[in-house]
Amino acid sequence: MKDIFDAASFPDLLVGLREPDDAAVWRLDDDRALVVTTDFFTPVVDDAYDYGAIAAANSLSDVYAMGGQPFLALNVAALPDDLPPEISSEIIRGGAEKAREAGVVIAGGHTVKDKEPKFGLVVIGFVDPRKMLSKGGLKVGDALVLTKPLGFGVTTTALKREQVETADLQEAVDWMKRLNSTASQLAVEFDLRGGTDITGYSLLGHALEMAEASGVALNFEFANIPFTSSARKYAEKGCFAGGAFDNKVYFESRVKFADSIDEENQMLLFDPQTSGGLLLGVPQEKLEAFTIRAQELSQPVWAIGRVETGTGIQVE
Repeated sequence: MKDIFDAASFPDLLVGLREPDDAAVWRLDDDRALVVTTDFFTPVVDDAYDYGAIAAANSLSDVYAMGGQPFLALNVAALPDDLPPEISSEIIRGGAEKAREAGVVIAGGHTVKDKEPKFGLVVIGFVDPRKMLSKGGLKVGDALVLTKPLGFGVTTTALKREQVETADLQEAVDWMKRLNSTASQLAVEFDLRGGTDITGYSLLGHALEMAEASGVALNFEFANIPFTSSARKYAEKGCFAGGAFDNKVYFESRVKFADSIDEENQMLLFDPQTSGGLLLGVPQEKLEAFTIRAQELSQPVWAIGRVETGTGIQVE
């Protein structure tokens, strides 16, 4: 498709197929650009309302990951013929109420029949093209800051295997339903340039995308990486989805782990996340003020590493 839609022929397409970023960006003028994205997936939880809300938060996240503000969305749904209408309506309601929380209007959408439910959104937002976040925006010396813990993948896999405890699942659901709007607001307020959201490729996969797009190396401090309270427990039970092993196979050659980090903890860093947090590059001179402002906005942030010269990722 890159051959058909040559970037040089579309100068207003600021982010498209040639970039590894989270959404497409089309310049309207010097001050505004449109951010456009779509995402949908099969249920990660049993509760229909929570599933809809998580799917919506996940779809909206790609606009936030670009430093944008979403304003309009369309539903994308594939639903089985025999799915009770009260379930399908709860999925749609969960998505709609999450969109309303984000200040986004759902103006329509499209539904088709499918054997397995799938739901998500097409989302459109605005961004100032001069303040846009991108995976290629990291600079040597930046602190790496994460805005949600890890552990959603092993927890939802434990649910599928009927091994999850109710409180553990609720903790993960609450995080997955949380919008990345405040984290994105912080990034724009502090004029950051490097950012992405952590989803299916795991922390390490998405971090590698950033490292390679930025031409830098990343160094993570494992002890500073946040996890849900039960993540390690489910890792020890082997509750990893197939995607975690796919991520490991694809990315591990570019990651070096300290000898003290065991297999379970390594796999947690390859664990696919749904509606994960933002990974941001924060210049060291801004980190203290950034952290204070995050506390004022009740936005959790964890400084988990730094940007260095070189290639690949080191986990200490």
